Amino acid sequence: MELLKEKIRTEGKIREGNILKVDNFLNHQMDIKLLNEIGKEFRKRFEGERVDKILTIEASGIGVAAIVSQYFDYIPVVFAKKAASLNLDKEVYETKVQSYTKNKIFNVKVGKDFLNSGEKILVIDDFLANGCAAKGLLDLIHQAGAEAVGVGIVIEKGFQDGRSVLEKEGVRVESLAILDRMENGQVFFK
Repeated sequence: MELLKEKIRTEGKIREGNILKVDNFLNHQMDIKLLNEIGKEFRKRFEGERVDKILTIEASGIGVAAIVSQYFDYIPVVFAKKAASLNLDKEVYETKVQSYTKNKIFNVKVGKDFLNSGEKILVIDDFLANGCAAKGLLDLIHQAGAEAVGVGIVIEKGFQDGRSVLEKEGVRVESLAILDRMENGQVFFK
């Protein structure tokens, strides 16, 4: 997706530890025009698939998933919660997820009312690095007896092993921009 790649080239910032900051347009401040194009592209890539719900993880995936939902006839978006909350149902699906950027393990949860047996679920997230978040979401889908249609990723770090982790799970992965490497302040795409 050339528009996304151009945004990454011009507005992305490379930080120590192979961190690509895209908070100017994706996961802090959001460029809604870009997100609409991302939504259209995911719809095109998953054309012909039955999708009952979109699943993501808080917080950065929520905005992307909400926009993507528009292009799937406004299907519900469910997000796994990282933080414990008094208003979270007692009956939950739960799994552990290692955060790449926070270097922390989260117990993520989804209320059992929101994922149901037999549903076709599309996972949407902003980044794919080591595959931990997406693999955790796939675990929640399996616990519910639902089926993963695929995983849609906005930006994939192709030099890390997230894709192979997910493909070993037998799931389809569609990434809109795949980074080959980051060096000397520049981003190179596959």
